[in-house]
Amino acid sequence: MLEQFLEKTEFLNYDDFFKNYKIKVPQNFNFGYDVVDYLAEKSPDAKALVWCNDNDEELTLTFKDVKERSDRAAAFFLSQGIKRGDFVMLILQRRYEFWISIIALHKIGAAVIPATHMLTKEDIVFRCQNAFIKAIVAVDDRELFKYIEEAKKECESLKTLIACAPFGIDKGLDEKEQAEHSQWIDLTRGMKNVSNEQLEAFYKLSRNDISKNDDISLAYFTSGTTSHPKLVIHNFLYPLGHIVTASYWQQVKKGGLHLTVADTGWGKAVWGKLYGQWIAECAVFVYDYHAKFKPVDLIQQIEKHKITSFCAPPTIYRFLIQEDLSKYDFSSCEHWSTAGEPLSEEVFNKWKEISGKEIREGFGQTETTLSLFNYGNEKIKPGSLGKPSPYYNVTLLNEEGNEVQDGEVGEIVVDMSNGNFPGLFMSYFADEAKTKSVMHDGYYHTSDNAWRDEEGYFWFTGRNDDVIKCSGYRIGTFEVESVLMQHPAVVECAVTAAPDPVRGQVVKATIVLAKNYSPSDELVKDIQSFVKKTTAPYKYPRIVEFRDSLPKTISGKIMRKDIK
Repeated sequence: MLEQFLEKTEFLNYDDFFKNYKIKVPQNFNFGYDVVDYLAEKSPDAKALVWCNDNDEELTLTFKDVKERSDRAAAFFLSQGIKRGDFVMLILQRRYEFWISIIALHKIGAAVIPATHMLTKEDIVFRCQNAFIKAIVAVDDRELFKYIEEAKKECESLKTLIACAPFGIDKGLDEKEQAEHSQWIDLTRGMKNVSNEQLEAFYKLSRNDISKNDDISLAYFTSGTTSHPKLVIHNFLYPLGHIVTASYWQQVKKGGLHLTVADTGWGKAVWGKLYGQWIAECAVFVYDYHAKFKPVDLIQQIEKHKITSFCAPPTIYRFLIQEDLSKYDFSSCEHWSTAGEPLSEEVFNKWKEISGKEIREGFGQTETTLSLFNYGNEKIKPGSLGKPSPYYNVTLLNEEGNEVQDGEVGEIVVDMSNGNFPGLFMSYFADEAKTKSVMHDGYYHTSDNAWRDEEGYFWFTGRNDDVIKCSGYRIGTFEVESVLMQHPAVVECAVTAAPDPVRGQVVKATIVLAKNYSPSDELVKDIQSFVKKTTAPYKYPRIVEFRDSLPKTISGKIMRKDIK
């Protein structure tokens, strides 16, 4: 259905693509109706989602299935008082109910906040109080549910808790689980018990009363370094920005099966597991593992299910090239791509040697869609981010705001002289100052640095705000420092990134101890355990260093560059 939204779908080369790629923006576009329901009528038996887990459970949903299930979920959500403009947080990991829930919420005009299951009470309270979250839909997890229930007591806006079973297909909570979670409403049972009257109430909604293009449809809390997470908000046109992501970077194909490695709590999930893929009429593959994750399992799934395209952070490729892959047939996979952190030339070359295929790197942020990438069959320069996507008039500026010459490092910025466009975020929710700090002087400032070569390829050099990228996770140094400062042994600290051959980067904490505390292995473990318990576990410092003092500027700011 690309022709529905593009003036032209085939291009001679990158230059033709960049100049002549144009989106036909519909009035009151809604992905639930204009893509899912359209395909349910046009191609009802076409596969939309192929889901499996490591408990030998498998489910395949057609577009007709997704339409029917999302309709029932929408009617159920409406019956729970969720309506247009309400914020709903989804903590569903890799359960197939995520796809049903997000489409249903789009259909009633609610705003979705996907989130990781590793949040603690403190994280949840912050998010609820800053986004006025009305409902949370979460996978049954005893510790997570405890945190959510504790947070609910402090969050006036949070009215409804909806539970999803961690295992099984169309299986809700059993009687014992329901008794243990008396505050929770079972999603499966709720959808099953939707009445005809409730369905009719949903069907009577007028498209004009559901959503407008500029309404908030999707939002993500994203980590920063000098403050708590910011809430990035996107409008209902956001999915159209991912046509480039799926069709021209990941090169998914109609009738194919695409696998992107990402938990649904992270922005990468809608990059590679939903919007652009379904617009291209390509099915999405989901592997819902519960045992310890082994990257080689992905190759087995590619072989078994004949997956046709694959996207994962460089960490996954680094693990895979250490395996003996000669016993697997993954020739069905025609296109390989990566994003999230820089891809080394060594990994690129090794993967090409193993698979016979090149990895196409791309770059973007929670605030954007794909901004830089390697197009089609154009030449790839290992280690390069590629060239700008259409609509992203990318340039590089120095600290004085002037464009730099080829070969010079500058901040990646997006020229906004033609206004906003599908895929670029609206703002940081309820924070005009933070929005203006990145959108000013006619540009969106990414805080990422790069240089451009004479052929127009961009080469990433680092961030100027010190966000740590560990195995695809984005970790704000300020968040970790705030937790560390709550430990009685810590009087001062600085969190920085340390290079790691497998994860790309890991969190390093440099600490000045309080009186009566001395450096020891036991104290390191205690501090690490404290961080794991207080915030999301992936943020804990894998390296802890003790110092008598921290290097500072004359104004008293910690000099993290010296620590690195």
